[in-house]
Amino acid sequence: MNKSVLRAVSLLLIAAMGLSFTSCRKKKKTPAYGGSAIVGITEVPEQLDPHKATSQCEKEILVNIFEGLYKFNSNGEFIPCLASEVTISPDARSYTFTIKEDIRFHDGSDLDTGDVVYSIKRAAGLLPGQNDTPLIPELDPVVSVTASDLQVTVTLDSPDSELIELYTTAIIPEGADDIATTMIGTGPFKFDSYTPGQELTLKRNEDSRKKKEPYLDTVVFKIFPDMDTAFTALQNGTIDILPYISNSMASMLDAETFRIQGKASNSVQVFAFNNNIEPLDDKRVRQAINYAVNRDDIILRTMNERGDELTTGMSPIMVGPYNPSVNGTYAQDLVTAQALMEQAGYQRGFDLTVLVPSDDQLQIDTSLVLQEQLAALNIDLHVELVDPATFNERVFEQKDYETALVTLPCSFDPYEVVSRYASDSPDNFIGYRNTLIDLRLQEIPLTADEDDRYELYHEILSQLTSDACSCYIQDPYYICAVNKRLAGFKVFPEHVLDMSSVHLA
Repeated sequence: MNKSVLRAVSLLLIAAMGLSFTSCRKKKKTPAYGGSAIVGITEVPEQLDPHKATSQCEKEILVNIFEGLYKFNSNGEFIPCLASEVTISPDARSYTFTIKEDIRFHDGSDLDTGDVVYSIKRAAGLLPGQNDTPLIPELDPVVSVTASDLQVTVTLDSPDSELIELYTTAIIPEGADDIATTMIGTGPFKFDSYTPGQELTLKRNEDSRKKKEPYLDTVVFKIFPDMDTAFTALQNGTIDILPYISNSMASMLDAETFRIQGKASNSVQVFAFNNNIEPLDDKRVRQAINYAVNRDDIILRTMNERGDELTTGMSPIMVGPYNPSVNGTYAQDLVTAQALMEQAGYQRGFDLTVLVPSDDQLQIDTSLVLQEQLAALNIDLHVELVDPATFNERVFEQKDYETALVTLPCSFDPYEVVSRYASDSPDNFIGYRNTLIDLRLQEIPLTADEDDRYELYHEILSQLTSDACSCYIQDPYYICAVNKRLAGFKVFPEHVLDMSSVHLA
């Protein structure tokens, strides 16, 4: 056989092998359109006006109907939505948004700058008859909203470069003061019906500007009196999705039927120190405790690894403001921990009491692990269980405790997260004081440049870590159960039940 024939045969064999490999490669299934999903919720939505809604339950449903100029995605990133970009003035007293074109409301009308001006004015209390009383209290600094071409400019009475609510305020049709009943937005789903106390139904927005989403024809939010009842309905197949279940509930579900999904919740579980009492007023003692704690072990034993390790007072899910350089600062190191205890004069250890809310299993489980871990420093940790009301009163109001286990819910406003560490903040329940942090907190609202603001946040988080003002443990996951007949559900690092990507599996 000559060389040319051999070469031809070889090419045929290679092509055949390629076809064989291609045929074995699993093709990605295209999501189907149609069908419905039922989501279980355990709180009654009382307010369907997006500018008046305050509960997490209301907001997590309304996000499917209404949209703001910007939004958070499932990775915790702040991205444009109805606006394409924003410019903050150098003095941080005005925001100028560029509004996207070719966006329609559910009634078929086109969105324009007049709708944006009306929506922000209404939310800020600037419409005639509102008497400067904002529907969204955080927008009280807004003094004027004007439009020119495709741009809307919002002016404030004082500098504030971190007015997150301005970005996320729902945009509604101009003049729609009856929005709680008309429910006309620009989101992926339209309002269909609501039976108070029972269920709220949405239907697909056929005119959605997204090329593919949403997929489902209808979404029903079914209301249950408590989580146990909702969980039973999930197991029985009455509902398809149940968000925010406990770790123990997740372990009870049939893996053949349900998919367990988790995401950092943008919360901070903290072993809080009262910085005003001995021996916790000594930074070396606080650092020693931090070095003695094995966070991975706590996350494994309390959340079945469904949590992200923390080093400082902010979750890494807050991309940008978070300072990744602090990661691992207090990886368990008993040699260093014992040396610090000796330097502080506590080589023989001491007794310490941790206050724990009696209804919070995560904190109870964590306290027992901490007891074991701190024994290595001869610290005898006494666990005191108290009812939630007493816990809140003693920790947050009276500051009558030595240590406490707390999970601090965090909004996606980074300034709100760090401002609790200001010396004069009413939320500074740990009694921490640092003049440098006070100064940096004053600078942040005045700083228009985003990168410069991030540097200030990074400096604050680095200082909190260095001072070991408390022992940060984990950002525990939101855990959601999804029936495997559905796919595409995304867990957000906040209370959001965005159903636009969900489809039949």
